[in-house]
Amino acid sequence: MQTIKFFAILIAAATEMSAETAPTRRLIVNIPARKIALVQNGKVLKVYPVAVGKKSTPSPSGTFHIASHVVNPTYTHEGKVVGPGPSNPVGTRWMSLGFKGYGVHGTNHPESVGHAASHGCIRLRNHDVEELFELVRVGDEVDLIAEPTPEEAGLFNGVAPERLQAKAAAADVRISGGFQ
Repeated sequence: MQTIKFFAILIAAATEMSAETAPTRRLIVNIPARKIALVQNGKVLKVYPVAVGKKSTPSPSGTFHIASHVVNPTYTHEGKVVGPGPSNPVGTRWMSLGFKGYGVHGTNHPESVGHAASHGCIRLRNHDVEELFELVRVGDEVDLIAEPTPEEAGLFNGVAPERLQAKAAAADVRISGGFQ
């Protein structure tokens, strides 16, 4: 019995240590600016242009998590099914937000990026979503912001790199402090 307790304590300690050393990653989507930022440990690593929901099907706002990762997904919507390939509306990668079918994905219409054009999902050019897909994991937080604060908006405004870290840290504090 003592051996079992000892191993349970070791496993709990190892889990706690790995959680402490794991990088804190989040995606922050500025819906009005139509951009997504990858922030890790308070630093902006990448910013990509995106398409967001159009007026009739707006993107939701709030905090979500990457619920699944799919390479070469099959698209289904209102009875329509499109297998992987160049005509697939969600492109080459799908990252589910675990909420009502919303996700971050590629596209077969790259000209739509930068516009309010989707059914509410966050849409990137395929080469961008393929890169981002490799940088995020299931469980990473995704914040979709419809009304960004000046600090959050600053993440996307081409600010000098030395100022981005401070702005990302300020946004991290605000978002993790209960923003919905």
